[in-house]
Amino acid sequence: MLQAILRALSAPEPARLPEPDARLALAALLVRVAKTDGLYSAEEVEKIDRILMTRHGLGPFEVAKLRGEAEDLEALAPDTVRFTRALKSATALEDRAALMEALWKVALADGVRDAEEDRLLRMVASLLGLTDVESGLARQRAERA
Repeated sequence: MLQAILRALSAPEPARLPEPDARLALAALLVRVAKTDGLYSAEEVEKIDRILMTRHGLGPFEVAKLRGEAEDLEALAPDTVRFTRALKSATALEDRAALMEALWKVALADGVRDAEEDRLLRMVASLLGLTDVESGLARQRAERA
């Protein structure tokens, strides 16, 4: 299954992902954001799990399985651009700000705002078709949450 997803993400123009694959792409992107600062803390893992449980109505065992698959996919995926492109094609424009807020929640979960995380999230926002202002508003909502 992971090889098929990697092939789809590595294609010149990724096809629209079906719902389970879109969930996995989001989970993998959340993991990538969490690992960007060189640490993958328990707080970040917990935040990823809560986001996935809330967003997709998953139980603890289902979310642990999804996160495990996402960790494997994230480790194998060549770049963030293809994750984001695939996720963008599977998500309506009006829902992308909520994705950005979830990504910011993970980046801020360890209590440290890292320059590499900021850089990655700026790039992801742009790739999702969001402006810096929209990303900034998503960050502010994440900080208040």
